Amino acid sequence: MEREEYRDLAVSDVGELARLKAEVSASPLYNEDLAPTGPEERTWTTYNLIALWVGISIVITTYTLASGLIAAGMTWWQGLLTVSLGNLIVLVPVLLNAHAGTKYGVPFPVFVRSSFGVRGANFAAMARALVACGWFGIQTWIGGLALSALLGAVWGGWEAIPYNQFVAFGVFWLVQLVIILRGIEGVKVFESFAAPLLIGGGVALLIWGFIAGGGIGNVFSSSSALQEGNLPFWTLFWPGLAANVGYWITLSLNIPDFTRYSKSQRSQVVGQSIGLPLTMTAFSFVGIAVTAATIVVYGEAIWDPVELVVRLTGDIPALLIFAMIVIVIAQISTNMAANVVSPSNDFSNLSPKRISFRTGGIITALLGIVSFPWLLFNNVGAYIFTWLVGYGSLLGAIGAVMIMDYWIVRKRQLDLGDLYRMDGRYAYSSGWNWRAMIAVFAGVVPVVPGFLKAAATPGGIVENPTFIDGLYTYGLFFTFGVAAVVYLALSMIGDREKKPSGKPAMER
Repeated sequence: MEREEYRDLAVSDVGELARLKAEVSASPLYNEDLAPTGPEERTWTTYNLIALWVGISIVITTYTLASGLIAAGMTWWQGLLTVSLGNLIVLVPVLLNAHAGTKYGVPFPVFVRSSFGVRGANFAAMARALVACGWFGIQTWIGGLALSALLGAVWGGWEAIPYNQFVAFGVFWLVQLVIILRGIEGVKVFESFAAPLLIGGGVALLIWGFIAGGGIGNVFSSSSALQEGNLPFWTLFWPGLAANVGYWITLSLNIPDFTRYSKSQRSQVVGQSIGLPLTMTAFSFVGIAVTAATIVVYGEAIWDPVELVVRLTGDIPALLIFAMIVIVIAQISTNMAANVVSPSNDFSNLSPKRISFRTGGIITALLGIVSFPWLLFNNVGAYIFTWLVGYGSLLGAIGAVMIMDYWIVRKRQLDLGDLYRMDGRYAYSSGWNWRAMIAVFAGVVPVVPGFLKAAATPGGIVENPTFIDGLYTYGLFFTFGVAAVVYLALSMIGDREKKPSGKPAMER
């Protein structure tokens, strides 16, 4: 790494960092996977960060997220506008939380110790981890469906195997488990390899849609037939926008897991600013346009890209095999980055001396099975308006506390050593920052009744909502705002934390 890039790091001297690690290595809060990264480990360039977002954004759930809004009643441009705006909004907390990862070299569960306490961090980390386990299950189920279609194309007897989709799910799960055991560097290499292949697959689908659909104008004029719902735009917009922000609110919390390996702040800011909004908008456009084209070509809307690819390539086995391999790579790419790295670190944070990154990954994979992903994904309403908005509300409140604490209360200054000490300034009261917990619950509790009502409503949209129902409609926008205000107010009351441990601070 070039010398001028060192200015972005809290610790740029290898010897200084080694001394810190030696001081805290015996702490129950420390292991090598959670330790701060040094200059020699900062190997992620701008391209790697772009490739990360390409790899996790070009995936079937992105495709169906946009088309699901159209199914609920939006026009194609309203759906695309909602997706684009949602991703521009979520980019803000992504970049704000990413800063600490690059500056201090720490993963999310270590960074969050500063705001929630050395024990309270496990509350935030587990909230993030359990969501990731659910997502891991969903993406694995979708990948299993693609693998099942691939096996059916290659071998005519595949369909005769009982529960063949679940068998494929199990095989796909095992393939990912092997990758998990290779660690974080394997994720970087895989994402960099997968990115151009996934872009090519998306472009190929779009070209087919415009050619087979009789041109761009004809495709979008047919998109009106996609609308199955009749709810007003504004009824759909706010929960749809909250769902799109909630789609990546998970990564906005744990983005330090990746940016701790970035060469500089400039690399992570530029890479993410290009990678996230552009890829999500572009692939959502592909999902909407191609689904509209299927109405022209087949007389029906085919929402599932796996089903569409099987139809398109069914008479050409070699092409079908290649297409399914691309889909399988897309699912693995997303799962490894979005749904394995964070919970692996989060579970490790529960007991750093007993649980490594790889062991945390195994726990994630096991919990992904028991989340029953085939039930979560089968209902579009439950997927968008209940699952995404629901967990986004909780994680939005946690993200608000993290951002307010780091950027406003602490002004980006952390004591790196005390992040690993049980008796340091982040011990608070028995390891818990009660201000952070109160702020989160103040934001989340008011939306719980609306969540329960939405969960019990077919499609997830409550018609003629009450005031309380309306709070849930705004989801994480409400919880983020309330939690931020409450935390800042409480931070003005008395001492926020214990006095420094007396050990030298590693901050710049």
